[in-house]
Amino acid sequence: MKRLTLDPPSLGPQSVSRRHLFGTDGIRGVANQPPMTPELALQLGRVLAYVAGRGKKHDPRIIIGKDTRLSGYMIETAIAAGICSMGGRVMLCGPLPTPAVAHLTVSMRTDAGIVISASHNPYADNGIKIFGSDGFKLPDEAEEEIEALIANDERLGPRKTGTEIGRAMKLDDALGRYVAFAKNTFPRELSLEGVRLVVDAAHGAAYKAAPLVFSELGASVTSLGVKPNGVNINHEGGALHPNVARAEVLRRGAAMGIALDGDADRVIIIDEKGEVVDGDVVMAMCAQRMLSDGELKKNTVVATVMSNLGLERALAKLGVKLVRTSVGDRYVVEAMRAGNFNLGGEQSGHLIFLDHTSTGDGVIGALQVLALMMRTGKPVSELAKAAMTRVPQTLENVTLPSRKPLEEMPHLSAASAAVQGKLGGEGRVLVRWSGTEPKLRIMIEGPDHDQIVAWSHELADAAKNDF
Repeated sequence: MKRLTLDPPSLGPQSVSRRHLFGTDGIRGVANQPPMTPELALQLGRVLAYVAGRGKKHDPRIIIGKDTRLSGYMIETAIAAGICSMGGRVMLCGPLPTPAVAHLTVSMRTDAGIVISASHNPYADNGIKIFGSDGFKLPDEAEEEIEALIANDERLGPRKTGTEIGRAMKLDDALGRYVAFAKNTFPRELSLEGVRLVVDAAHGAAYKAAPLVFSELGASVTSLGVKPNGVNINHEGGALHPNVARAEVLRRGAAMGIALDGDADRVIIIDEKGEVVDGDVVMAMCAQRMLSDGELKKNTVVATVMSNLGLERALAKLGVKLVRTSVGDRYVVEAMRAGNFNLGGEQSGHLIFLDHTSTGDGVIGALQVLALMMRTGKPVSELAKAAMTRVPQTLENVTLPSRKPLEEMPHLSAASAAVQGKLGGEGRVLVRWSGTEPKLRIMIEGPDHDQIVAWSHELADAAKNDF
C-alpha cells in the first residue's frame, strides 16, 4: 500500500473509492452506534497520531474542535485518548466552526485537525472530519489508508508507556483567534456600522463566533439559535430552516439574514425582502464582482453537478467557465486546487474562497456578500436578481431497501434516458446516491416546473420497481 501522510497531497484524478467508514464528508452515523462509537474514535485517534507523526522529528500535534451535540464529549474524549496513547499532543478547542479548525490547524502549525460534527444532521448523529496539516480535507487515498490501519493496527507499533504517553490541553483562545481571522477577510476600508443583521447559528458550533464577528465589524446583530443544550442543534432554525431567520429579517427590517448550519461551514442568505439566496446565487454574485476586479482566477468557477443550470448560463454570459464536480465540498476544493481556481461552492451554501480559507465557511461567505452590498450600495435582493435566473429544479429523495449500482437498475435507467430525451438541451436529469444517507436523489431541471415534478415521481417509481 502506498504510504501517505497528512501533509498537502499531490492532487490528481479522483480514484474509485474503496472506503467503508468514510463518506463524502468524513465518518458519520448515529452516535454510540457503529461506526460512530467511542471504540472507533479511540482507534481512529491512535491511527491518526501514527500517520500524522510519521517521519516527523516531534510528537504529533493534533487540534480537535466540535459542534454542540451532547455526544461530542464522548467522542472527543475517546479520540484524544487514542492520540495520547500514541504519544501525541492534543489541543482541545471546544465548540468551534469547522472552518475555524481548518484555519487553526495551519496557524498553530499542527500536524492534523479533527472536527467532531455531523453538520446538518439531527442531534442524535455525529461525525468525524479530518484536515491535513495544510488545512485541507484528506483525499480519498489517505482515508483509505486510515481505514486499512484501523482494520489492522499491528502496523502502529508498540503502545507508549511512562513519559512517552501524550497529553491534552485546552486552547483557551481558539474562539478569539478565529474571530480575528474571519474579520480580517472583510475589506479594511469598509464598515458594517448601522447595518442591521439577523444571524441564526442553529444552536451549533458558531453560536458564539458568528455574532461576535459581525458585531465587532459594527453591525447591529439580532442573534438566533445561540442557546445550545446538546440536543437542539439544527432544530427549527439555521440553514435547514431559513424561514426562522426570514421572519426575523422582515420583523426587524434587517438588511440581511445569515442562516448557518450546525458546524457553520455553509450559509443560506436571506435578502431584505425575506427571499432565500442560496449558494448558487452567491457564487454568481461574487463571480461577477471578482471578474470585474480582475480577481477571478482563470475566469472559472467550480461547483457540483447539483448547481442550477441558471448558474452555468449566467456565468457563460460573463465569459466565465463553470467546472462541475461530484457532490461534496471536498471535491470542489480538490478541483479548485488542481486547476488553480479561487471561487467555488455548492448550492447548499458551501462557499469556498481559496484566497481566504481552505474549506467552506459560512461566516466568510456572508462577509463577501456584505462587502459587495456595501461597495455597490445596492440591497441584496437587487444584487441577487441581477446575478442569475434560476431554471426550475426539483429534487426527489427516495429511500430504498439497499444501495445498488445505478447500472443495475434498468427501470430507472430507461426512465431517466426517456426524460432526458424529452428535455433535450433545455434541462438536465441527475440521479445519484446520497453520500451521507441511504437515499437515492433524483434531480431534474427544466422549463416547466409542474412537468419536472411529475417526471421526478415517475423516476422514483421506476427506482422502486428495480427492487
